[in-house]
Formats: sequence, C-alpha cells, structure tokens
Amino acid sequence: MPSGIKAILSLIVLIVGGVIYWYDSQSGNEQLGLVSVGLSVFMVLAMWIFPETGSRKGSK
Repeated sequence: MPSGIKAILSLIVLIVGGVIYWYDSQSGNEQLGLVSVGLSVFMVLAMWIFPETGSRKGSK
C-alpha cells in the first residue's frame, strides 16, 4: 500500500478513535473510550509495522 494512502487511512482511524472516545466519555463510560483509543493506535501501528502479504512469482 502506498505511503500516502496509509497516512490518510491512519488519520481517519485516529480521528474515528478520538470521536468514539469523546462520545463514550460524554456517556459516562470512559474506560470503553480508552479501549477504543488503544485499539485505534494499535491498528495504525500494525498497519505501518507489518508488511503486506503478496504472492511469490513462480510458486503454485
């Protein structure tokens, strides 16, 4: 995946995680919001750290 697309997707995921945290903390469930933020950060880190899988040429 190109770096530009990864950056845009990372930004979207972090914004959604922040909005979910805000919504959950306004509802009085701050722990669930922290879980949402943690998962968002984990997803972004995993996307940047782990490479994409691809097919090898010549293998069946």
